[in-house]
Amino acid sequence: MKSLSFYSLIVTASLLLSISAYADEYIITLKNNAFSPKELVVPAGHKIKIIVKNQDATPVEFESSDFNREKLIGANSEVSIFIGPLEAGRYTYFNDSYSWCRNTI
Repeated sequence: MKSLSFYSLIVTASLLLSISAYADEYIITLKNNAFSPKELVVPAGHKIKIIVKNQDATPVEFESSDFNREKLIGANSEVSIFIGPLEAGRYTYFNDSYSWCRNTI
């Protein structure tokens, strides 16, 4: 019985640690083929979760060669993207369909 409760404690602690590893969530919105905010400030050295919300009626491609991510986002939908930990600096991301639409993290 003791080993079962010890096992339960280990599993619970692991779940809590994995949740807190991505506690920092940020939202980027795409509307009229433009991302907002223009610059997203996040802490260096942390894993983060970015929720990208596409409010346009067409699918878009969120892409960044700086932090090696590429995601297709359906019309009027959203995706979660996990990145980091990143060193301090500026990282560019863009809408692959509209290369002029460039923003930074």
